Amino acid sequence: MMFQYHKYHALGNDYIVLNPGEISFELTPERIRLICDRHFGVGSDGILLGPLPRDGAGPDLRIYNPDGGEAEKSGNGIRIFSRYLIDKKLVAADRFELKTLGGPVRVEKLKPDGSLLRVSMGTVTFRSSEIPVSGPDREVVGEEMEFGKKRMKATCVSIGNPHCVIPVRAVSPELACELGPDVEGAPQFPNRINLQILQVLDRRNIKIEIWERGAGYTLASGTSSCAAACAAHRLGLTDEEVTVHMPGGEITVKIGGDWSVLMTGSVSSVCEGALSGEFLNALSKLP
Repeated sequence: MMFQYHKYHALGNDYIVLNPGEISFELTPERIRLICDRHFGVGSDGILLGPLPRDGAGPDLRIYNPDGGEAEKSGNGIRIFSRYLIDKKLVAADRFELKTLGGPVRVEKLKPDGSLLRVSMGTVTFRSSEIPVSGPDREVVGEEMEFGKKRMKATCVSIGNPHCVIPVRAVSPELACELGPDVEGAPQFPNRINLQILQVLDRRNIKIEIWERGAGYTLASGTSSCAAACAAHRLGLTDEEVTVHMPGGEITVKIGGDWSVLMTGSVSSVCEGALSGEFLNALSKLP
């Protein structure tokens, strides 16, 4: 059983990159959970599996949450995977395209070492049928919803994965953790959902705290930044270009007239190596 890994973080949101050519076993939900466990495994906010064989239809990478579930798209994950491709000289161009389950993205290298990247994330939608949100087909913008015992106004967005943005007077980790489980699993969201609580600082700056579907409280998120920026702009609270402030750092989001989104942010390398035989044996015993 072979296992090589490569670990990166994007503003404190850390992922393990696994190249299919460097592992000799299937990634099951049970194995994903053990690898991502911060006490019993390597520890991470998820796993990026790729590059996958290009067969014309499938994605270039698969994105797994630490609970073993799969994510359609991750802005930080895309930047991390792109940095890995650059580090390993698997791409040579300054601009290239990747396929995700949430749609294709275009990546532009802004620094030669790939530590700063701009990603064209596709277009956002507020339509309930495309997010999805239960009920009649509509744009879910400033809609009053009940989460647990709280009634709050929410704007829901998809950028290839689903998001619920709730403006508040002041954000805090405690509030994100209080609301997160109720919002993620609310009955109106059949596929569960990511939560961003949003504080508008001025027309060009917003602050968010994040609860990610399948991961919990998170220091930073690329798709969450895009979703929150688009929700704030749709509500008329911000301009088309904003800096998104998160506990892990900042991402710049630029929104086009057609609701296309450009995201710019950094990536840092952490470590790479091989796991011990003892840990590999523990993985082999899992289904």
